Amino acid sequence: MSIHEAILALLAREQITYRALHHAPTFTSEESARIRGEDIRVGGKAIVMKVGEEFRLFVVSAALKVDAAAVKQYFGVKKIRFASPEELLTLTGLVPGSIPPFGRPILPFALFVDPSILENIKIAFNAGALTESIIMLVKDYLRVAQPTVFPFALRDT
Repeated sequence: MSIHEAILALLAREQITYRALHHAPTFTSEESARIRGEDIRVGGKAIVMKVGEEFRLFVVSAALKVDAAAVKQYFGVKKIRFASPEELLTLTGLVPGSIPPFGRPILPFALFVDPSILENIKIAFNAGALTESIIMLVKDYLRVAQPTVFPFALRDT
């Protein structure tokens, strides 16, 4: 079963209402927002990072970036880095930009969500492919994904 199919099965099992969209490949958050017809802030940007010795999955509003200092402080580590495209492929079978905002059991990572996701009613994300998007209510996403929420977005001051 593909990651995309696993997400659809999870949403069906949990009786979640969502909108699925098949589209041309998108490679940036801006392209994804445009093709979905949604504000970029609704996008959930999923980023796999190596924190200390462990890979973890972080989800932030697509309009924002990750604050490395906040992540280091939260986990009490000195070093973090983004997973390389090769590591993503090995760990998930996916390419950059197609990572969905789901940890276990969809992807083999602990899941962390920035409060910027909670500022919207909906979340939109690429669902295991650059050509597949899902748009769903944030409250439903939080219920099925069960993330740990802490602030790690870099915000303009």
